Amino acid sequence: MRQAGGGGRGTLYVVATPIGNLGDMTPRGVRVLSEADMAAAEDTRHSRALFAHFGIKTPLFSCHGHNEEKRGDFFIRALQEGKSVALLSDAGTPCISDPGHRLIGQAAAAGIEIVPICGPSAVIAALSISGLDASRFAFLGFWPRKKAEQAAALEAIAAWGSPVAFYESPRRIAKTLLFLSESDPDMEICLCNDLTKKFERVYRGTPAEVAAQLAQNPAAEKGEYTCVALPSRQAQKKEPPASTRGALSLEAQLVDIMATEGCDLKTAAARLHALAPKQRKKEIYAATLRVKAITAR
Repeated sequence: MRQAGGGGRGTLYVVATPIGNLGDMTPRGVRVLSEADMAAAEDTRHSRALFAHFGIKTPLFSCHGHNEEKRGDFFIRALQEGKSVALLSDAGTPCISDPGHRLIGQAAAAGIEIVPICGPSAVIAALSISGLDASRFAFLGFWPRKKAEQAAALEAIAAWGSPVAFYESPRRIAKTLLFLSESDPDMEICLCNDLTKKFERVYRGTPAEVAAQLAQNPAAEKGEYTCVALPSRQAQKKEPPASTRGALSLEAQLVDIMATEGCDLKTAAARLHALAPKQRKKEIYAATLRVKAITAR
């Protein structure tokens, strides 16, 4: 555990925890959680079980999506007083489709040292066993529920042309596979269920093939899903109609223009502004920064 930094300030540790199998908890993670002055947990009830298993006595305080902004001041004051704080989510790495980014933003603005304690992540685990080239990839978080947003996501995936990972619930996975099968029948999919836990299983194939495998598993509704998908070559080459392109996010439109016109990001931004002159330059510029962040992975 690091000593308090300059000015007597403490350190904020971002601690990854197991996504299921407690054997995946790192020794460093256990040590940091044990030695921290306090822990900011997504769900204290869930984290108490983890702490009990490893004999960790550190005081737990809630820090979830509904109270993170208000509770942040409490943790920042503690850090400024020289205390160390460990941030953890229910499972996996904090801030990856989990709460935590607001607290980290507050700490960074306050000049607090922030240290990552690496460990499990469902999306990285799924990518690692997908068999697809993940030298670059995009992460969508949870698959959208609304049809218009699903269509836009599919267009973005096709324009991206590299693996895309997303989360889905067991209650909606069959419906999502049906949508993907109807939209891009030859898409390659690696679907991971309940990773590192009791009902762990990996399905591979086209959306229809994976759906058929899923239908044969009586435990298919047990555990969450992480999907890694690669659009077919036909989908990647297909140019969306102008009416559909306008419904996409700015990021998706930029990627689509680069893919269909073979230009760089700067040229795509200029092209997008010419196509949509009412779109403010600042919004397009912000979108180009987000695209850069994705493609740099």
